[in-house]
This record gives sequence, C-alpha cells and structure tokens, in this order.
Amino acid sequence: MTFNENANVGGSKARRRGAGIAVAGGGVAGLGVVVVLLLNLLTGGDLSGLLGDGTQVQNGSGVDEGAVQNCQTGADANRDDTCRLAATSVMLDQFWGAAVRGYQDPGLVIVDGSTSTPCGTASNATGPFYCPSDQTVYIDPTFFALLREQFGATGGSLAQMYVLAHEYGHHVQDITGIMQKYPNDGTGPASNGVRTELQADCFAGAWVKDAAGQTDASGVTYIEPPTAAQIDDALNAAAAVGDDHIQKEATGRVSPESWTHGSSAQRVRWFTAGYRDGVNACDTFAVAGGRL
Repeated sequence: MTFNENANVGGSKARRRGAGIAVAGGGVAGLGVVVVLLLNLLTGGDLSGLLGDGTQVQNGSGVDEGAVQNCQTGADANRDDTCRLAATSVMLDQFWGAAVRGYQDPGLVIVDGSTSTPCGTASNATGPFYCPSDQTVYIDPTFFALLREQFGATGGSLAQMYVLAHEYGHHVQDITGIMQKYPNDGTGPASNGVRTELQADCFAGAWVKDAAGQTDASGVTYIEPPTAAQIDDALNAAAAVGDDHIQKEATGRVSPESWTHGSSAQRVRWFTAGYRDGVNACDTFAVAGGRL
C-alpha cells in the first residue's frame, strides 16, 4: 500500500538493535540462499539448516541503537523500508487498540544483522517473529531490499506490511489468551499451531480491510486504498510461504503431517476471509479440520 505523503506517521515505538550480517561462505549470499532466506522471512521459521555449513550468521551485539530516525511523514514511509515498518506499526496499534479492550502495544525491534532475544537469535536468516517472553516483534528489513535490488523480486509494500501485520496478530493472540487456550499440540494441517498461524493471516487481512480508513491525529488518512496489484502481492506472498510450497521447493515432496503454518491455499483463504469479512471471521479454532 502507498502512504499519503503528508500523513503524520511519527510516534512509533520501534527501535533498532543488533550488529552483524548474514553471509554465505564469507561472501554475498547466492540465489539458493536467497530463496531459503525468503521463506524464513515470510514464515517466521528458521530454515537455515537447509543451507549447510557454508552459511553463517554472526551473533548480534544486542546493543540498543535508539529509536528509528527520519520517519515522520508518509513520504518517509514510501521511501524507506524501515520507516514503512515503523509507520505500519503505528497503524496496527491504532487498529488493535480500537478492536481489543485493554490492548497493549507490543515492542518492535528493527534488527540490524542479528541480535539476541529471549526467544533466540533474530536475524535475516531466522526471519521476523513475535516473542511472547518480552511481547516484542523482531524483524530485519534489509532482506526486502536485497530481494528487490539484486534478485529482481518484488517484496512489495503490501507484502512487507502483511508480514508485520501477521506478527502483530500473534501479539493479539498472546494478550487475549488465545495462545494459552490453544497451546501447540504438534504438527499437521489441522493442528493448533497451523490454526494459530492461519488466524494471524486472517487478522492481517482484517487490518488491510480497514487500513485505508485510518487517520492520523489531524484527520489525514495514512494510506491510499490498496490496488488490485498490491492485494495480489500480499496473496502471492501468503501462497509462497505455504508449508506445501516450501516443502516441494526444498525436498520435492509434500508431507502434510509436518505442517506448522498451513498450505498455500489455506493461507490465502484465511487472509482473504479477514480482508473480506473482518476480525469476526478469524476464529480458525472453531472450524473443522477438513474445512480449514
């Protein structure tokens, strides 16, 4: 989605932290590495084991580098991935603050290379994730730029915002007790883990549905309505990170019994359900396994 250039997107609590970069064999990551890291980035899972010994991620220092700078207007958000994520967090906090009684903003850490967290190392190899221990989302935006600038992939604005909105969905599940009510019960296409991920996709779609109506303190709308191409960008991202697609790309076969996030069709279906019908359509735990 495109931000209105004069919208005030300041006020994000996003902070930068960490040091070090992911490297392959001491040099620039090759295309195979990029494919695996893309899957990590959009799923929130660590698939770095598929890369073999040639890829190493340097440990981050964990040093707080301060608040995100130069992120005050929609024009800033359109120009810079980090600012776009920070601005999106402002919108997500506003949306969920109105939808959830007693909502508390999560932390948002923009990772520079890698950094330690209570849930393990955050880096562009592990991808973005929500850590319940400190109620914080960790995301390294540099990989979006790598995909666009060196490999011709889109990594478009709405795809990036969808990724962040998905992680914020996990925060909502945490603070509302959904995670505690439906603890992880293993893997498989109807497991609680898959239902949790599909609900986060649905929550992301619900936010996109209402995002164009959100305004800053002066009444200026934050973003322009999403175009059909931008919605397709988000749907394509959801499909690309389906467990079945990832498994087929990585191993040549599909093993539903080991799914943790849901199939491509499931992820697209639940994002679409939220985008079409809003938050009330997102109870993935009430749906029989065969209809997920």
